[in-house]
Amino acid sequence: MNENNTLSISILSGKGGVGKTNIVLNLGYALNQAEQKALIMDCDLGLANLDVLLGISPDRNLQDLLREDVGVEDVLVSIENGFDMLPATSGVPELVEMDEDLQDILFKKLVNIAGRYDYLMLDLGAGISPTVLSLASVTQLRVVVITPEPTSLTDSYAMIKVLATQYGIKDFLVLINQAATAAEANQTFDRLDAACRNFLNLKLRNLGFIHQDSTVIKSVRRQTPLMKMAPESRAAKDIQALAKRIMRYREDNLERISGRPILKNFFDA
Repeated sequence: MNENNTLSISILSGKGGVGKTNIVLNLGYALNQAEQKALIMDCDLGLANLDVLLGISPDRNLQDLLREDVGVEDVLVSIENGFDMLPATSGVPELVEMDEDLQDILFKKLVNIAGRYDYLMLDLGAGISPTVLSLASVTQLRVVVITPEPTSLTDSYAMIKVLATQYGIKDFLVLINQAATAAEANQTFDRLDAACRNFLNLKLRNLGFIHQDSTVIKSVRRQTPLMKMAPESRAAKDIQALAKRIMRYREDNLERISGRPILKNFFDA
């Protein structure tokens, strides 16, 4: 695979309903507004909904991309200039449990265009299915989205544990969503970090938090991204700050990023 300056990021969560997909979409917008090129890929292969948040119905999706006669350009959806999406589909069992052969086909096609972008973000399904864990293990960066709810913490810990013990992954960034205050966000992070330190000998990194904001719910219902509908809202400001932190991470690690593949493919192993 060609070396380049694209940073690949998995956005994942231990449980559903934490706002992960909405964050992926709006983070893509925030990066685009900062003149960064981003490709978001809907990898929630059982219950895809990036297209739902945008209020669109793409003609093709990742299922089509697995066919020999379909290229990435045939599936790519342009959201803004320099901001594109690869949509998925719902209710296709063979995609929910995608084996290594199917992943190879997908990655070989993806690498042909991924180098055009500064960021490749994979919106993974929730939980610890083999496909989710496998995809999370091949990106350069992993962002775990959690909320202050106890079930979010326990499920996220379980997911981190499996990735750490079975896949040897040691680096995780944690983003707290739907936090009422900074104090609640910090307390939530500290609880998960303490569990990982005590039982996994693993130190997490705090990527910050996004405030609980009723405007987010309104944007979802209107199928209009928050960054377009209410760019001055509290949550939108948090996402802009998140984009700056992601950009700083890429800049600080550019030399290391450019020296490795965008994705560690099975066929390169």
